[in-house]
Amino acid sequence: MALTDSLGRPLRDLRISVTDRCNFRCPYCMPKEVFGREWAFLPRREILSFEEITRLSRLFAGHGVSKIRITGGEPLLRRELPRLIAGLVGIEGVRDMTLTTNGSLLGRMATGLRSAGLTRLTVSLDALEDGVFRAMNDVDFPVERVLEGISAAAQAGFSPIKINMVVKRGVNEQALPEMARYCRAGAHVLRCIEYMDVGHSNGWRLTDVVPASEILAILGSKWPLEALTPVYFGEVASRYRYRDGGGEIGIIASVTQPFCRTCTRARLTADGQLYTCLFATRGHDLRALLRGGASDDDIAALLSALWHRRTDRYSERRSAETVGLRKVEMSRVGG
Repeated sequence: MALTDSLGRPLRDLRISVTDRCNFRCPYCMPKEVFGREWAFLPRREILSFEEITRLSRLFAGHGVSKIRITGGEPLLRRELPRLIAGLVGIEGVRDMTLTTNGSLLGRMATGLRSAGLTRLTVSLDALEDGVFRAMNDVDFPVERVLEGISAAAQAGFSPIKINMVVKRGVNEQALPEMARYCRAGAHVLRCIEYMDVGHSNGWRLTDVVPASEILAILGSKWPLEALTPVYFGEVASRYRYRDGGGEIGIIASVTQPFCRTCTRARLTADGQLYTCLFATRGHDLRALLRGGASDDDIAALLSALWHRRTDRYSERRSAETVGLRKVEMSRVGG
């Protein structure tokens, strides 16, 4: 049975983090100063098995979830990931199976992911200029290997591929035209994301945000754009079409144009914590139920109760009252 929360928002999207580990140290997500060599990642025994993830996904689908996105950390670090995807695509009611990756391992995994039934793919790529990209991933990883992964994914049949670009003032806003040109040439969809205050460790400041209006002005000055109508309730990105027929872009403007009122997403961490907001301060332990003998009916009832009383609207509330909140880190909840 489909659920709605206290604000009438349905539950339609489930984002599943399959690992809290990542091989990048992007400052807006896993800054090296915090997630250094001494950082304690989740031990294997605490991470949900594929069977546990699949069981929970079936229960979410029974409550109206039709779209599942696999995230991390970096999800391609999880061993045998295509096996999980193959199990999830067989769940009744799941019509859209997608994944977000940094692309570092995509070159050797794209074909397997496609064969397993993955239908869509998003790659995080914040710049094409190698020096800027290496500075943003902060592990000196070359951009060329990500571009090779994107090419491999396109050859495997993923089309269009979405390219997520987090835009941070003074770091990579100058790369916007080059990124747009690359996506236009490759028939990919560029999605520009306002730098957000996810988690508690990325040193976010409002002055670091390049607002959607400025992003539009930069790109529109090169290629005139026109707004597109949303295709479904809860669409995250505001979409625009190039008037010359060169495809489209999307802008995710959580800071300057909050979309809390249409948020349909739940998030499951690698260790089985359920979060009902990207900016949440606490989760709900589903792993304890799974491993404590709870029945499907017991778990389904809890999911229903949690969603029915959901009131989250952090981005609409963002102000002095939200400063200093210890929010869940993006590397755990998957963005």
